[in-house]
Amino acid sequence: MNTSSPGAVDGIVKFVLCCLSVLAPGLSQIGVFAADSGDDQPGTGRKVVYSVCAYGALGDGKILDSPAINKTIDACADAGGGTVYFPAGTYLSGSIRLKSNIHLFLDAGAIILGAPQNMNAYDETEPWEGIAYQDGGHTYFHNSLIWGENLTNVSITGFGMIKGGGLVRSDGILDRMSGFSTWNKTNSNPRTNAPPVRLGNKAIALKLCRNVLLRDITIFHGGHFAILVTGCDNMTVDNVTMDTDRDGIDIDCCRNTMVSNCRINSPRDDALCPKSTFALGRNVITENLTIINCQVSGFEEGTLLDGTMKPSSIKNGRIKFGTESNGGYRNCTVANCTFRGCRGITLEEVDGGIMENITFNNITMMDVAAYPIYITTGKRHRGPDVPVPSRARNILISNVIATGCEPMSGIQIEGLPEQMVEGVRLENIRFVFKGGGTKEDAARVPKELGAGYPEPKNLGTMPAYGLFARHVRDLELANIRFTLDNEDLRPAMQCVDVDGLEIDHFKAQVADGVSPARFEGVKGAVIRNSPLLDAVQ
Repeated sequence: MNTSSPGAVDGIVKFVLCCLSVLAPGLSQIGVFAADSGDDQPGTGRKVVYSVCAYGALGDGKILDSPAINKTIDACADAGGGTVYFPAGTYLSGSIRLKSNIHLFLDAGAIILGAPQNMNAYDETEPWEGIAYQDGGHTYFHNSLIWGENLTNVSITGFGMIKGGGLVRSDGILDRMSGFSTWNKTNSNPRTNAPPVRLGNKAIALKLCRNVLLRDITIFHGGHFAILVTGCDNMTVDNVTMDTDRDGIDIDCCRNTMVSNCRINSPRDDALCPKSTFALGRNVITENLTIINCQVSGFEEGTLLDGTMKPSSIKNGRIKFGTESNGGYRNCTVANCTFRGCRGITLEEVDGGIMENITFNNITMMDVAAYPIYITTGKRHRGPDVPVPSRARNILISNVIATGCEPMSGIQIEGLPEQMVEGVRLENIRFVFKGGGTKEDAARVPKELGAGYPEPKNLGTMPAYGLFARHVRDLELANIRFTLDNEDLRPAMQCVDVDGLEIDHFKAQVADGVSPARFEGVKGAVIRNSPLLDAVQ
């Protein structure tokens, strides 16, 4: 090495400081007690901490460090596993390849920075044969900043940051490569198993992994996905902050997952999104999922991290089950979560799977975009063989407060004419709507979703400002209160083709001369303690 230049000297100094940093006392707080410079785990003769700097990483934000990082991971894995340590610094990186029994620890001040695309530093996309029934982002994993496949016992923790840098949010080329762009078009010629590309578009991507822990890290500008986990089992995501412009975390075809204490901001896509794609080549249900004590929002990207929380024009950022739903969702709980400046609770089952045993409890929302609660089934049937219609049953949503709800839609529950949504109970709901609906809005008959994309905007403004239910069996409403900031000329509630309707303690504001509710094709209605509805029984 030429040490005559100031840059070279700086590099040597940085390298020495990085190596010395592994001896920092702070490491003892996480149970790490040896260094990579030759210290062994007592009684085993094996090193347990491997600093990336000891294997050549400079952390200067200029020189590509991913070769050194991967060398460190290889050494750690070859020794049986342990901690790969990132001291404070900025590590310019292409693809980092995780292995089993590896713990990446990002110390405070450590930043893994995604390399620009023109450096060709991301791994090539893996082969995909046949037609993909999910977009390219869900189909390819190896072209990510940090990725792992078929691993056991992997973790990424610490108070450092993963900064997407050069990651891109789009995946159009991947859609075309996998055949996703053309699977539902006649006379198409899908380009499956196409030549690989190095389009880096995900911060963390894990496939078919078991015993996964992500904790305390921050992800900024995560590309198409800040975190994508597919087919993983026994996973914990705790105290992770994501501030990104597309999906925060997608939990796809996973089971036994706990997401807790996370803050996720994603103005232009979904924040926390359970899915059930066909990416594993078969229908796999997402089940045994707990989401608790999380915050989702739709502020401009970066403004959650800097604290300014600037409103965005898109305002997505919700918790959404769907849209991909080939296998479905089962035994899922969401509790103690806040929504701010974004859309609300979304439950979509449209690809022939089943959505059952779902609970939401203790939810607060402010500045709600589009709708506070949306439950739907459809028949998009994005899959190779869909023998049965989409089904949804046993859904409980309780203790929800929402303010600033936009006028397009309130609570919207829609099944299929041939397959009703079954067993929905809403209780202890208090919503404040902006109002502004017109007589023309009240006269609308929304089209059926059918094979369409399951978003309320595609069906238009609802004819009732508070609740619209269609093709539902066994709908229970208890302790519901709707109020308005401005006059709305629509009824508070409309139920169409509902078999078994039970209402107890329903209150709502209604404009003069407007009927509080409309019931069409409603069977077995039982209404109690709701004087407002006496005239429409």
